[in-house]
Amino acid sequence: MKYLSPLLPFIAGWLLLMFTASFGELALVNGAVQMLLFALVVCLPAWKTGRMSYVDIGWPWGLTVIGIITWLYSEGDPTRVAIVSIAYIFAGSRMGLGAIKLLTSGHLDTELPRYEFQKKRWLKQGKNNTVLAMQVEAILQGVANAAFLAFPAFIIAANPSPEISPFEIIAIVIWLSSFAMESVADMQKLAFLKKMKAQGIKNTVCNVGLWRYSRHPNYFAEWMVWNALVIAAIPAWLALFDTEALHINILLGLGLVFASRIMYTTLVTYTGAVPAEYYSVQKRPSYRQYQEETNMFFPGPVKLNANTESSNTLNTKI
Repeated sequence: MKYLSPLLPFIAGWLLLMFTASFGELALVNGAVQMLLFALVVCLPAWKTGRMSYVDIGWPWGLTVIGIITWLYSEGDPTRVAIVSIAYIFAGSRMGLGAIKLLTSGHLDTELPRYEFQKKRWLKQGKNNTVLAMQVEAILQGVANAAFLAFPAFIIAANPSPEISPFEIIAIVIWLSSFAMESVADMQKLAFLKKMKAQGIKNTVCNVGLWRYSRHPNYFAEWMVWNALVIAAIPAWLALFDTEALHINILLGLGLVFASRIMYTTLVTYTGAVPAEYYSVQKRPSYRQYQEETNMFFPGPVKLNANTESSNTLNTKI
């Protein structure tokens, strides 16, 4: 049971969607395609190779699937359906193409560090059957795409009103600014790494630009992208009180909140910040000081002290 219990909330979310009047067909088709996708792209390769890294291929293409199915099957305002569908297709395909590049370049021939960290967690939890744990994990990722990560898309696309809500305007601003922040953070880190490589400097800490105010600004920005989708779903969720039973719609609202919570947990503790820092501390001697000076996730002011000032002077010279 300890292997299967993490699946239960996600299965419950998928079943909730299937038993609604508004999303039953969507949920059934999406769930079936997600399971097929993860069986072929994640479960089978993980079983053959003993590596979990194939999740990085299955999960983003699963988001693309959500976008396509939302576009094909939703019956809300056509413009709104197109916008939210494109948002999912764009985000999923962007990450999915990056994952395929990793695969073809050989980077997935060894396990990615975040999944090595996950295996350490399983052993600590007494999950000694790594093969079974990997298969459950792969299925969990697929069911997450079938359930809570599809909630914002399905609910937004169910809104028949052609009028734009203030919530949707706020959501668009947050989505665009968060996507810009994520892109800038990625470009700043890439430029920093190229500069260090050119100067022959290894295992240094990127604390320039946005990385001065958060140790993981890209993860924070990605979380805010999902929060924008949740906010955009509020008007459509309120409209569903006219078509769904009260208790069902309350559960759908909780599912939207849970989508945000899932992404926060994933990006901070599951496969995001915590696993990354576990290895960064080992590789980069100055990373512990960086942890003391800079917030892990939420951007905030640099915690200045004598060590910080000397470190900043060094980085300026570099």
